Amino acid sequence: MKAVVCKAWGPPDDLVVEEVSDLVAGPGEVVVDVKAAGVNFPDVLTVQGKYQFKPELPFTPGNEFSGVIRAVGEGVAGYKTGNKVIAFTRQGAFAEQAVVPASMLMPMPPGMDFDTAAAITLTYGTSYHAVVDRAALQAGETMLVLGAAGGVGLAAIEIGKALGARVIAAASSAEKLAVCREHGADVCINYSTEDLREAIKAATGGKGPDVIYDPVGGDYAEPAFRSIAWGGRYLVVGFANGAIPALPFNLMLLKGASVVGVFWGEFARREPKANLAGMRQLLDWLAKGTIRPRISARYPLAQTAQALNDMAARKVTGKVVIIPQA
Repeated sequence: MKAVVCKAWGPPDDLVVEEVSDLVAGPGEVVVDVKAAGVNFPDVLTVQGKYQFKPELPFTPGNEFSGVIRAVGEGVAGYKTGNKVIAFTRQGAFAEQAVVPASMLMPMPPGMDFDTAAAITLTYGTSYHAVVDRAALQAGETMLVLGAAGGVGLAAIEIGKALGARVIAAASSAEKLAVCREHGADVCINYSTEDLREAIKAATGGKGPDVIYDPVGGDYAEPAFRSIAWGGRYLVVGFANGAIPALPFNLMLLKGASVVGVFWGEFARREPKANLAGMRQLLDWLAKGTIRPRISARYPLAQTAQALNDMAARKVTGKVVIIPQA
């Protein structure tokens, strides 16, 4: 089978596509023929050796996918060859086959396509964990989403609206903000052309947002936090900007506010039952049309590096997927 292989830490262009041996399911594992694999910003960091999880070299990147079970290992119950599944894994998704523990699988709901199934795990799982579990966003509250046109950003908008909140989307272009409006944003801020603090003040009548969802980091973090409401919750989701901000601690004191870390991957591994409950809620919302994953591009396996470069350059709105057998 063919797989993308990272042999040394570096830019996505250093990745190679190679013919490797078919995978074998060990005890408690399944082998899946990958039909679609979601691309996420952590994939860009992982191949450069900059992510908090650092695999041993060489490895195949990619950590969410959908497909059809090819083989079932000893001790696996509830799954059999031919089942359509959604999976989350630390590595290995950018390949024609992937092997995962059965505990990290979910059955694909009837009628769901493989692209959508591959796009819901990490982005929506992260945003649900952030907004529901960590921030406890309530109906009637206001949430500001930075980097709102990306995969996790659009997911956060939709989840916020599903919970009855007012959502302010901030992004870097009119085109990206148009996508945010399509996914339910009540107010949009272009932080390339507007003063972020003044725009937040105007959008909230001076009160500030109750929750700030930040997958970007960098220069926007401090002005956003300075605008937060009393008792607000600032969600640290990621650093797509590339810079990790350093907030003055006195701001938390003056605002009575909390800075809350979000690491969905670790949460999913440590608390699989709680994670599964969240994923079931997401699948229910998906069936009802409450959430609508946006697939903006599809790439064959040979163009995985291009997909990661587009992600790094912030050219992506919503999600992009790799189609290994295209």
